[in-house]
Amino acid sequence: MPLGSKEELKEDICKTMRRLFDRGLISALGGNVSARLPGSSEFWITPSGVFKGELEQEDLLKVDLNGRVLEGFLRPSVETPFHAMIYKKRADVNAVVHCHNPFATGLALAGISIQPITVEAAVVLRKVQIVPWAFPGTDALANLIGEYIEGVRALVLMNHGVIGVGSNLLEAETIVETLEEVAATQFVASIFKRDIPLIPEEDMELIKKLYKV
Repeated sequence: MPLGSKEELKEDICKTMRRLFDRGLISALGGNVSARLPGSSEFWITPSGVFKGELEQEDLLKVDLNGRVLEGFLRPSVETPFHAMIYKKRADVNAVVHCHNPFATGLALAGISIQPITVEAAVVLRKVQIVPWAFPGTDALANLIGEYIEGVRALVLMNHGVIGVGSNLLEAETIVETLEEVAATQFVASIFKRDIPLIPEEDMELIKKLYKV
């Protein structure tokens, strides 16, 4: 799904938020999404303190990579600093999705990392990093995320939630949804079996070649 005009981009952000709300991955006031046109040093982000399930285009804000508001009347998400940090660090990223996935966050709290238990985990998620605790909305969190975001598509924030990044909104949304599906599957399996079967290493290499990941 290539990113087109500003209006299309803003509408896609609103649609993404509605889908994530319907899936229970964001709450009424929790979670945020941003996106930019490829190569841009500015991005659109969801507001703070507004019901996330019914956002409209006029609710969004355009900010630069220093977090300064360029367009919009509401207050930008408190997590704007880490969105800006990701765009600074990753020229290939044009969309950032932050959710509060209960299963993925719960596994991290239990000290359990996401494992390659399904083909989707291997192909879509690849390596999932767990970021140590830092207070939400702070430069400390943004700097930590800047350290961990290199070369990955998904992060789990300790005591907080998850981040998915992509070249477009659909890709970033797919990351957080797949992350929760894999986490839920891993959790169910762990109830009944201590050593969960993983995809064999040789097959992992084959998957990487077949799917060019």
